[in-house]
Amino acid sequence: MGGHRLGDNLFAESLVCLDAATGERVWHFQMVHHGLWDYDLPAAPTLVDITVDGRDIKAVAQVSKQGFTYVFDRVTGEPVWPIEERPVAQSSVPGEQASPTQPFPTRPPAFERQGISVDDLIDFTPELRAEAEEILAQHDYGGLFHPPSEKGTIQMPGWGGGANWYGAGFDPDTGYLYVPSRTNPISVRLDKADPDRSDFNYRRGRSSLRGPQQLPLVKPPYVRLTAIDLTTGEHAWQVTLGDGPRQRLIEMGVSDPGPLGGGAFTGPVVTKTLLFLGLSGNRQSGQGPVLNAFDKATGEIVHGVDLPATLTGTPMTYMAGGKQYIVAAFGSGAESGLIALALP
Repeated sequence: MGGHRLGDNLFAESLVCLDAATGERVWHFQMVHHGLWDYDLPAAPTLVDITVDGRDIKAVAQVSKQGFTYVFDRVTGEPVWPIEERPVAQSSVPGEQASPTQPFPTRPPAFERQGISVDDLIDFTPELRAEAEEILAQHDYGGLFHPPSEKGTIQMPGWGGGANWYGAGFDPDTGYLYVPSRTNPISVRLDKADPDRSDFNYRRGRSSLRGPQQLPLVKPPYVRLTAIDLTTGEHAWQVTLGDGPRQRLIEMGVSDPGPLGGGAFTGPVVTKTLLFLGLSGNRQSGQGPVLNAFDKATGEIVHGVDLPATLTGTPMTYMAGGKQYIVAAFGSGAESGLIALALP
């Protein structure tokens, strides 16, 4: 609830460029004005050198939970493609003053679905669709920046959706930016706070959102990998990552829908010919964790390596003794370690 911090809240949800020699601010851009959605920037920006319309640009690309990629000239801070301030819905909560507009990049297109409507709901069967419509009707909902409410507002992709800590990978040879992301709608409700226990008028209530029969509320895919051509500002390809609730639907009598997307995943690492990304297993289908190698030009899986544990860190690659290795972290605490892979 932002009623106690009115205004745009300068530097919140912002990318800030500093002069490394002096510490002075050179430029900044605020991705969310007066944040109400927990749309903090989840990952480090990516420094990219690209050519757009014949012009060489030292750029910086920032992925977001909203599913946007913001691309700037990293020297001047000027957007490579226009970013428009567009009107958004206003808050119904007393004392709250949502920003009247929010910035929307015109390119690249969003790599995630943004906002929710009836058309987005799961529809594998008429019964599942009807249940999903009943759940939707219990909430406020609308566009990407529909404010949280006392009734509860559905946010999509949600603060655990879009891009997250694993960030993006860039290929300097092709100008492609690779972004793994998740569709994770949640419900955010504001509850009146106890004045004897809090200095705030409202506190954040529940945020979970269950779909019909423990399935997702919306249509698949739920996890995806998008290749964005930063020379044109368009998507080059997009593929689904993981099976998701595929087996569950088959057991319910639904025809095999194919991979739906789901599970945990790592950030991507890009090599000259391949892109590597780790995926967790799927207990329903009996699949274990895997490191997949993708054709970086098409998104086709070239090979998968079964792993003894789920990766928890983005893979990295290095050369030693004329041999190339890929290494990544797994686990936590005493159960953590490194997995290293190489060709024979």
